[in-house]
Amino acid sequence: MKIAQIVSTFPPYYGGMGNVVFQTALELTKRGHELVVFTPQYYDHKEIKPPEAEPAEAHSPQVQKQIDYVRRLNPTFQYGNAARLPQLEKELNDYDLVHFHYPFFGTANVVRRWKLANPKKPLVITYHMDPRGLGWQGLIFKAYAKYYSKKLLNVADKIIGSSFDYIESSEAAEHLRQNPKKWMELPFGVDVKRFMPRQKRFGLFERHGLDPSLPVILFVGGMDPAHYFKGIPILLETMSYLEYEGFAIQALLVGDGELREEFEMRVKSYSLSKVVKFAGQVSDKELPFYYNLADLLVLPSIHQGEAFGMVLLEAMASGVPVIASDLPGVRTVASDGGKVFQTSSSRDLKEAILGYFLSPESEQALWRKKARDMAETKYSWEYIAEKLEGVYMNLVDKP
Repeated sequence: MKIAQIVSTFPPYYGGMGNVVFQTALELTKRGHELVVFTPQYYDHKEIKPPEAEPAEAHSPQVQKQIDYVRRLNPTFQYGNAARLPQLEKELNDYDLVHFHYPFFGTANVVRRWKLANPKKPLVITYHMDPRGLGWQGLIFKAYAKYYSKKLLNVADKIIGSSFDYIESSEAAEHLRQNPKKWMELPFGVDVKRFMPRQKRFGLFERHGLDPSLPVILFVGGMDPAHYFKGIPILLETMSYLEYEGFAIQALLVGDGELREEFEMRVKSYSLSKVVKFAGQVSDKELPFYYNLADLLVLPSIHQGEAFGMVLLEAMASGVPVIASDLPGVRTVASDGGKVFQTSSSRDLKEAILGYFLSPESEQALWRKKARDMAETKYSWEYIAEKLEGVYMNLVDKP
């Protein structure tokens, strides 16, 4: 098949949606499909290779041809991750199927108009999350979702949610209730060959001033305003409680952005500089080894801007148990590889962390094994891509 996928962000921008599309596209090209990802041109240079891309020689000849499948279009309007790409209305006519990743402000209505003009061309939509924002921006997003997103979902042939647990509490819940046959549940996946259990790299302990004899809690996520909901202040407050109670533990935060300086100031105010370290943005080549460094991954997001939690899967595949907020969608994944805690409660997070580290080593080993087993059997990208391919085939083959 000739497939177009459309997404608001894409590597090297660090974000869950773009990485989901990258991995999906890579797996589908391995299966012999011709695929192009359309995304806004946010950079000065024309072509940027996705940082996760393997060397071309690692792939079959047909995949080598598709390794440059990204097309970055110049937007006529751009604000943050919103962009309008009107040229898509002509571009999409050449494809057997179009897969749109929501939310994508500015371009969603372009895709809807294209579908209305091409009713026989299949349109798949992945509903990643409700659009979220602070203040006036949040009000605009809510109004948009109430009016425009329903129109977009109505023209789709198939709508995918990473978990119905999330969709049933989202802005799309009414659409799911009214059109249950249109929807399907398909989680996102993880590369279980890239993320896997390994020996700890002690050079990373030295690089970041960590003590190899102490347990490590890992956080991985953006620190820019678009990712304000990641809940880093909750984790830092939890670390202050653990420090006050004399529990010897350290935390490493991977990620970067404009909010990092604020978080570093909090660490100083809590007198945690010796046990809380910031790694900044790490290379995709090294990222798997940071997961191997950890004993536990924590995702303390504070609201439904976090709809799934790709980092949970990366940790689980690495054999690292997870603790995450009790949020729709997130809790579905976290329960498979660890446990959940009461959202925004640093005290409950503290108890969950202590519950893990104070349990017998045999019990901790079972947690680690379960995390890896679930990643392999339920969340591997190969398995997810096979399911998605089946969805595509059914739509394209319809008379």
